[in-house]
Amino acid sequence: MSTALPVVRARWCDIGRIADLVAEALAPTALAAWLVPDTSRRLPVLAAVARIWTEHALLFGDAFLLPDGSAATVWFHRYRPIPSPHRYADRLAGAAGPDGDRFRRLGAELAARRPAEPHNNLALLAAPRGGAPQALSAAQRRMDTLSLPTYAHPCAGAQEEELLRRLGYAERETFAAPDGTPVRSLWRSAPFHAGGSDRWRSRRAARRERDDRAAGWAAR
Repeated sequence: MSTALPVVRARWCDIGRIADLVAEALAPTALAAWLVPDTSRRLPVLAAVARIWTEHALLFGDAFLLPDGSAATVWFHRYRPIPSPHRYADRLAGAAGPDGDRFRRLGAELAARRPAEPHNNLALLAAPRGGAPQALSAAQRRMDTLSLPTYAHPCAGAQEEELLRRLGYAERETFAAPDGTPVRSLWRSAPFHAGGSDRWRSRRAARRERDDRAAGWAAR
């Protein structure tokens, strides 16, 4: 029996909590040090920028929390083009100040690498004090109900990447973030597509065969 905790869909009142989790998870990374070189400003700036994107995800995607609020995932539903956050340039300037250009450069690089085909994008995984396996696996099950591939570019280190690979993600490409940090983009095929499609087709074929036999018997 699975011991994974279920996740709950985030509400507007959870945005601040998620932003703080994201900031705490990213702060120790080399990428965060490049984004916000001033260590005294790093946490508040990361949280302020994460808040912008978490708000946007609640409009154009989903965010999930473990019930105790210790870990979160933030997703975008990219089955069609979505706009930038409302007044993003102004809000980013207010949130990041002199570091805003670094966030813009990172965003442009990630956008340029984003797959064109419809998918759900895992934008942020935040579990600074544990709970990442439970948070991600439960959220992934929710995403799988939409029958779309999922895409991620883990920025929080090797542990996050390894977790994604255990859930069936495979490397799509490796590219350099603006600070030179290598970033691997990962792709997970949709349920009932790729690896799962043979089983799905087999089940459907078996059902058709049973239905055909039943129809033939009834006609006798």
